[in-house]
Amino acid sequence: MKKPHPGCGSNKMKVLRCGADFKLSCAGCGHSFMIPRSKCEKKIKSVIRENINSEG
Repeated sequence: MKKPHPGCGSNKMKVLRCGADFKLSCAGCGHSFMIPRSKCEKKIKSVIRENINSEG
């Protein structure tokens, strides 16, 4: 995110659910919250993807 989380100062969030709105979880303190898609898309600085090795 462009601005850090006010509770802990971390600017990394994990996406738990996406749709009309996003459910995000702070990577620093674990606080989860929901935000509308339009606001979330404006606040995203960059996307970091996890490498998931799926076999099969």
